[in-house]
Amino acid sequence: MMIQFGLIGYPLSHSFSKEYFASKFQQEHISGYDYELFPLEKIEDLPSLLSRHPELAGLNVTIPHKINVLPYLQHLDETANAIGAVNTIKISRADAVPNENPAAGSVGNPVLSGYNTDAYGFQKSLEPLLQPWHKKALILGTGGASRAVLYVLEKLGITPLFVSRSPARDTSPGHTEQIAYSQLDAATVQEYPLIINTTPLGTYPDTDNCPAIPYESFSERNLLYDLVYNPAETLFLKKGKERGATIINGLEMLRLQAEKAWKIWTT
Repeated sequence: MMIQFGLIGYPLSHSFSKEYFASKFQQEHISGYDYELFPLEKIEDLPSLLSRHPELAGLNVTIPHKINVLPYLQHLDETANAIGAVNTIKISRADAVPNENPAAGSVGNPVLSGYNTDAYGFQKSLEPLLQPWHKKALILGTGGASRAVLYVLEKLGITPLFVSRSPARDTSPGHTEQIAYSQLDAATVQEYPLIINTTPLGTYPDTDNCPAIPYESFSERNLLYDLVYNPAETLFLKKGKERGATIINGLEMLRLQAEKAWKIWTT
């Protein structure tokens, strides 16, 4: 029986992961493994998916389940716990927990361990581009992906500022400040020269869209990082490039996080 890995999320119209692992298996002559897409609109359907596919040994997790998958996991590694979001799950059936319902049979429920390899991929791809003046960063968006970005920035000593359509007004200790897109101006863009887009804006086929920020204020001191990888140059990156900014898309981050996930699944 083939050992299977896969991706859960919704929708899954285009997947880097499936293409990446298919190519990896072929190029590295790896046999006995398969990687499939599992569109999962509701996270409540995860137990049923695992029951239908007993060969599953690991999953990648994408929008919108990076956070709402947490209650279904039995273990969280230190990084995933600190971030509060998971993009990789290792499935162990050797340590299966007995089913509470005898009618379900004797196989038991698999043990799910959650990891976050987004943080690893983001950090390793960002570090070579950082300049001494990149001490502050704007994080566009507040979804699951933004949590890994925040974790890395704080780890690197870079002061973060979230930009959101609906900024939170929480002023409790340890809370990261949030502002609205309408509050961004030239001074803010200059003060926070590293700008990371964690929203899906600009993703194919919606390539004519981009975050509403003052692009005319960019300069060569700005570093723009777009977690979107399709297209390779989003409108967000194109507008930054026109002003002399350094740009990078999310492809290298995805490659790095995929390799980290593979290591977790197979060791």
